[in-house]
Amino acid sequence: MTYFNAFNNTIRPRAALALTGLAATLLIAGCGSSGSSSTITVGLENKADSALVKQSEAPAKKTSTSASAKTPTSGPLSKEPKLTPPSGPAPTKLEIKDLIAGTGPEVKAGASVTVNYVGVLYKGGKTFDASWKRGEPSTFSLSGVIPGWTKGIPGMKVGGRRELVIPAALAYGAKGSPPSIPANAPLVFVIDMLGT
Repeated sequence: MTYFNAFNNTIRPRAALALTGLAATLLIAGCGSSGSSSTITVGLENKADSALVKQSEAPAKKTSTSASAKTPTSGPLSKEPKLTPPSGPAPTKLEIKDLIAGTGPEVKAGASVTVNYVGVLYKGGKTFDASWKRGEPSTFSLSGVIPGWTKGIPGMKVGGRRELVIPAALAYGAKGSPPSIPANAPLVFVIDMLGT
């Protein structure tokens, strides 16, 4: 019995240490890039973000319009918009404002879209993400993004530019998306619809 107790006293702490090390390694590995060209989902804090990553790992089904959509070389959608958040109290509901009316096909709920966008914090106006900085549009499904996009994009037409002022509850909520988006942060996006 003494040998068994000595064995348990030696092996258990070592096993616990090994499991702790393995957990730390997995946690650190999980903090890396998902390989997605979009950083809307920095940190994978919620189910919508996880769904976007799973979808981006699967072979994408894109319509010919969305797959071939590129940033225009002339006209108002050819240049990154300047974005200044509204002043006043933070929004409590989603605010949608068409800045340029599109004339192309209308985006349906859950559709795959190709967009250029800029996202800033409502408080302070700091840019936390922009497809323009990567030099190419982003393509993804509206079923895998934050609720403010899921609700605010359908009905938009290709060729349009839309501003979304998103309350924290329809963005990343109490968890935020560290380090770029703090907890309970309302967000403002300007989105150029290039394809659906």
